[in-house]
Amino acid sequence: MWAEFSQDPEALAYESQKLMAERLHTPLVDYAEVETNDLPATGTDREAMARLRVKQSFFRRRVLSAYDFRCCVTGLAVPQLLVASHIIPWAEDSANRLNPKNGLCLNALHDRAFDRGLMWVGDDFTVRISPSFMDASMGELVEAKWVTTFDRAPLRLPKKFSPDLELLRHHAAKARKN
Repeated sequence: MWAEFSQDPEALAYESQKLMAERLHTPLVDYAEVETNDLPATGTDREAMARLRVKQSFFRRRVLSAYDFRCCVTGLAVPQLLVASHIIPWAEDSANRLNPKNGLCLNALHDRAFDRGLMWVGDDFTVRISPSFMDASMGELVEAKWVTTFDRAPLRLPKKFSPDLELLRHHAAKARKN
């Protein structure tokens, strides 16, 4: 089974979510906690979009549970505000889409900063905030200060599925160019 998962993790993730939903007599979109309010009501695109979201739900569960449902930067433990953030975006690296080592559990604000290249993780697993963001946000909004306060803070690492250093280096290199 591990060999099969390693070969095609997306197919196995979808299949496992589908089987669990069937076993529990629950619609797949409900079991996988798929957000459906922006999906088309009918049409051929609905299934494809739902499949993607089921896989994303699988990734989210693995990443958030690895970090004990706490933001790895701030320690925030409000699941509704936590994001399973891809280090290398879903669209850029199909081989690592479901790899929990390609994920960080971040609160929504730090997730946005990470995605926009305003934040990255250094080789020593410390949070790094872009100097341009630091300069632009000094004395500004409380929210900006909440991001910048964590510059050089140690990342809260999970017990399993620690982030892949090579993926973090790739993200950091792109972020530093911004």
